Amino acid sequence: QVQLVESGGGLVQPGGSLRLSCAASGSRFSISPMAMGWYRQAPGKQRELVAIVGSGGGPNYAASVKGRFTISRDNAKMTVVLQMNSLKPDDTAVYYCNVGGRVGYWGQGTQVTVSS
Repeated sequence: QVQLVESGGGLVQPGGSLRLSCAASGSRFSISPMAMGWYRQAPGKQRELVAIVGSGGGPNYAASVKGRFTISRDNAKMTVVLQMNSLKPDDTAVYYCNVGGRVGYWGQGTQVTVSS
């Protein structure tokens, strides 16, 4: 069983930065081969992929965040981090950590609010 615990959300002004962290617990042998990523869901909208990184491959980003967000993972620590810069009001959402894709494991979500 894999459990994911997120931290780092909050309220930030437009143009500001936030760093989201996710720690996974469970079998390293199960988690390490899986993709790790972040999704988000804004009110009234579907959950969407923000960024994802494979076990040994390069990251992929949604077009809306490319150049502003950076995802990184540490397989030894079983963590995945999303550094978010130049935040916009449209980035406001609940952000979810994910391991293993949409049919995989999910964190409880952390609120990110971008507002002046």
